[in-house]
Formats: sequence, C-alpha cells, structure tokens
Amino acid sequence: MEHPSTTLKHSGFLAVIEPDRWVPGAFTLVVDGTPQSHVNVEDPTELFFEYVQRIGHVIDQIGMPGEPITAVHLGAGAFTLPRYVEATRPGSRQQVVELESDLVDLVRASLPLPKTAQIRVRHGDAREVLAKFPAGLRGTVDLLVVDVFSGARTPAHVTSLEFYTEAATLLKPGGIIAVNVADGPGLAFARAQAATLLEAMQDVAALAETQILKGRRFGNVVMVGSQEPLPLDWMPRLLAGGPHPSKVVTGRELREWIAGASVVTDTTATPSPLPSRGIFQVKPGRD
Repeated sequence: MEHPSTTLKHSGFLAVIEPDRWVPGAFTLVVDGTPQSHVNVEDPTELFFEYVQRIGHVIDQIGMPGEPITAVHLGAGAFTLPRYVEATRPGSRQQVVELESDLVDLVRASLPLPKTAQIRVRHGDAREVLAKFPAGLRGTVDLLVVDVFSGARTPAHVTSLEFYTEAATLLKPGGIIAVNVADGPGLAFARAQAATLLEAMQDVAALAETQILKGRRFGNVVMVGSQEPLPLDWMPRLLAGGPHPSKVVTGRELREWIAGASVVTDTTATPSPLPSRGIFQVKPGRD
C-alpha cells in the first residue's frame, strides 16, 4: 500500500506518513526510518509519544486551563503539539519554524490543520529564523518548544548557550521553554544540555522515565526552563499517571544530576548522539 511520502530537498531524507494500524484516525510521520511524530487527527488531545505527553503536561499548567496562549514551535514534525494547543486552548496564537518546506507541504496535504487554528509557518533554519523574529514578538511568548531534529539527531547549533540565550528573549515573564533531548547511557549530552539551560534560565527541571534519568538506556528527556519559578506543583502526580514510572528532577537534585557537566557553547557544541538503528528505526513502507 502506497503511503503519502516525499524526499526532503534539504536533507535528502525520505518522509512517509503511515496510518496507525491500531488507532483509527491516527498517523505516524517517519523521516529517514525514524518515527518523528504521531497525530490523531480525530482527537488531537491524544498524545502518543512519551516525551510529547510530558510536554503536554507542561502546557496544561501554563496559566488557566483552556486559556489561549502564544506559542512558538521550533521544528514542525506533523504539528502534533500545535494541534494539541489549538484543541486544548482554542484561540491560541502559534508560530512554527521548519527548515524542510517539503515536509510542511506533505503534512498539510495529508493531515490538514484545523481551519480555525491560528498557526503561522516560517520556513528556514530554526536558529536563523529565531534571530529574525519581529521585535513585537519578543517578551510575549508563553511557550517555546525546541524539538529540532535532522533525521534522528539534534543539530549542534541549537544546543548551545548562545542559542538558548537568544531563545530566552522570546519568553514573557513566567514563559516556559520546553526542549526535547535524546540521549543514551551515561547521559553526557543530556546533562550538558541541563547545565547549559540552567546557565540561560533561572529555574530548570528535567522530566523523564526513571530508567532514562538513571542513564540506563537511550530515550528522551524533556528539559523545561523559565526565568521565574516553574509551575511544577502538580507535575509529579501527572507523571505518576504514566505511561511509565517517571519523575521531575529540579533544584538541588538537578544540580547533583548534572554532576559537573560543562556548559555547551557554539565552539564546543556537538549533535545529539545517534541512536542504534534498532531503537527507533522502522522499515519504510510497512503496511
């Protein structure tokens, strides 16, 4: 069965949208054999990937429930989180930055966005576009999501202190940045990202499955930061609800978890570790 697909001009990777055989109305975006997004177009509030669920928990704690927010998403994927924000906070103003214009076209054609959604797409490199955002947007953003991947890796230039310092200028007082960090055993990359974010923000927390935080296997750690105390009072209870035993690491425990990791700068930045192909990879064109 042919699935909607395109070869991305910038990276050369194959992007395919595959139906979820178990969930009617749900689809997975696979890029270079790596599942990058999962969308339930019939129920955008259903978040499938674990790390996306954790970001969803963070979004739920911004302001009052259902209150519209201003959000910026670096990395489009299949627009899973912009759809979630629109579904749970109608009237929100959102901007999405994506380098691969072909990917945006594929997703919009195959998985159309809600007609009522106020979502503007800016095409280009996340860091370059970030520097060109209009002055009127700076200091007004409630939520900034950083989920930038080229294939299965995060590019080095969106992992540095210089990048996070620039990103922080978008946030309003109390605004939150949420960063998806993928790392493997030992968590050297993730701990360095936490140290770097803590250098740019006043309050930082790491959210992840317990076994990942212990550095025992490859997985995703969600880093959240703000220039004001994070609204994390309810987070342990939300994480306890699943999908797997998870926790929030912040304050003194976060500093102990960082354990002397160095702050990343533009001169020392490296891409995130490449996972073994057996962890996330799937075969393109599966039924």
